[in-house]
Amino acid sequence: MLREGFDSIIWLVIGLVFIGFAVAALVFAVMAREDAYRAADKQTKKFWLIILGINLALNLLLPMLFLQIAGLIAAIVFMVDVRPAIRQVSGGGGGRRGGSSSDGPYGPYNGGR
Repeated sequence: MLREGFDSIIWLVIGLVFIGFAVAALVFAVMAREDAYRAADKQTKKFWLIILGINLALNLLLPMLFLQIAGLIAAIVFMVDVRPAIRQVSGGGGGRRGGSSSDGPYGPYNGGR
């Protein structure tokens, strides 16, 4: 009985992680510009919105492990391949706004020259 309760908690946590990752991927796909997908030579924004939207819907409505894993793979492909390419094309680089690796908080560091 204790084991069954533990198993159900584990499956609940796994399901919530899958749903959270699906939501995050869908939000990032919605926020990116349409032309960034073409400039990065990736599938269209509409394609990714459909794939990630189906992923989220299946995770919420039909929580079958096979479908969840297939959706997770699609979300992982988006997050590790498409999103970095779109960010690079769009000029987004995390906290940095261009410049070189030797830039300090107030401008370039020139070694005390």
